[in-house]
Amino acid sequence: MDIMLIFGAFVAGFVAQRCNLPPLVGFLLAGFTLNAFGFESNDAINQLADLGVTLLLFTIGLKLDIKVLLSKEIWAGATLHNLASTAFFTFCLVALQVIGVNLFADMSFAQLIVLGFALSFSSTVFAIKALQDNGELNSVYGTIAIGILVMQDIFAVAFLTVSTGKVPEWYAIILFALPLVRPLFYKVLDKVGHGELLVLCGIFFALVVGAGLFELVGVKGDLGALILGMLLAGHKKASELSKSLFNLKEMFLVCFFLNIGLSEQPTVAGLILALVFMLLLPMKGVLYYLILDRFKFRVRTSLLASLTLFNFSEFGLIVGGLAYKQGWISGDIMVSIALAVSISFIVAAPLNRFSNSIYRRSASWLKEHSDAKINIRDQFIGVGQAQVMVLGMGRIGTGAYDELTERHGDICLGVEIRNDTAGHHQRHARNTICGDVTDSDFWERIQKLDQIELVLLAIPNNQGNRFALEQLQLRGYRGKVAAIAEYQDQVEQFIELGADAAFDIYREAGSGFARHVCDTLSPNFKPIK
Repeated sequence: MDIMLIFGAFVAGFVAQRCNLPPLVGFLLAGFTLNAFGFESNDAINQLADLGVTLLLFTIGLKLDIKVLLSKEIWAGATLHNLASTAFFTFCLVALQVIGVNLFADMSFAQLIVLGFALSFSSTVFAIKALQDNGELNSVYGTIAIGILVMQDIFAVAFLTVSTGKVPEWYAIILFALPLVRPLFYKVLDKVGHGELLVLCGIFFALVVGAGLFELVGVKGDLGALILGMLLAGHKKASELSKSLFNLKEMFLVCFFLNIGLSEQPTVAGLILALVFMLLLPMKGVLYYLILDRFKFRVRTSLLASLTLFNFSEFGLIVGGLAYKQGWISGDIMVSIALAVSISFIVAAPLNRFSNSIYRRSASWLKEHSDAKINIRDQFIGVGQAQVMVLGMGRIGTGAYDELTERHGDICLGVEIRNDTAGHHQRHARNTICGDVTDSDFWERIQKLDQIELVLLAIPNNQGNRFALEQLQLRGYRGKVAAIAEYQDQVEQFIELGADAAFDIYREAGSGFARHVCDTLSPNFKPIK
């Protein structure tokens, strides 16, 4: 049976990928198809799915700046949307009850509000996966979407705590002491090295210290994993730790998406109601856009964040499951929520894949704010007197910046998507701005691009580098472009796409190492006769 589940998930995911859809769409369809043939979820799949979600939230925390959650556009935006969306869905559910839909006949107004509340959430798992696939996890709209999702997770945890009557233990107060032991956590990370022990350390922090400790004191474990990740986000190994857990997390999340389809047997009534919910979903996206627009974000930022959040949520399933156990909703309604979540993922996946195309087609009739009124997080800066632009100020980008500066003086401008990293470089006298090079608006607002003689694509994401190259070409850039690649076939792709040079970072690292050794040690080799 387990072999068939693996076989079905792989085949469906592979077919979805070949159709230019995210593999998760295939996993969802595989779950429903296998369910129709009598396969069911089991404890092992449930546990692996839960592990995937826990690791996902932990890795989100590793990349999350607490200042983001404290900004008004996040906490106020999330609160306003939750209230407005719950009110909208509740109104529609009451209307369905009034016109005589049997599924809602015996539900009280309070129970309809709970159902509306469940439908108001957006999926953390789907959104993070879509942002990662697009290489825009740290973009302006990506950080906004993640911040709103984290606030929604907090709302859901609060609701689950209140509705079950399960109050955290009195000794849950010890959780407030976690920041005090952060130096100890940092020392552990300093000592574990870079191999398999680092991976195990990440699992330990996520599942034992985070989820385990929070569960022990009566608080939802997923929230604990998220918070512990946030505590470790300032460590120099946070990014490396996140990358080391990536493949493990991805494998477990396959079980999460597969499990949705395996968990519930679709019914005709549930499918019809799920389609009704899908007809209401666009209004949820419109509310996201209107609220973000009120905070003066650019059209692209508001639109792409709304598309990222344009779905129903696994937390809706959790809230719905609690309502079902309490007798507040029927089994058919519970099935309809599961189907609506799945269908929304299938619909939202291509929307997110082609989100930039959707923006370009709709930008002409969506009203943009004037430059003076744009939210400060969404504004960009000119290039000054720079002649070289380094996109991505990680280790490779920083090394290239320093080498060119040493050879030719202050001719470089670094562009870094993360504000804290950009600030670090600024403090070390590197001319660096914070900007999202995967945002087409960024390129539209770059001034004096024609004075840039050389652009180095050093983003640690192949898709991000390709997008930046496409944007340069769209704007008629005539200077030189060089890109990094992880594999030889990517080198060939960049050359075919029009880059002047592309470098396999691992091969170049080897030759650079040899040159450095020869220059430093000056070995006296004897010629071979």
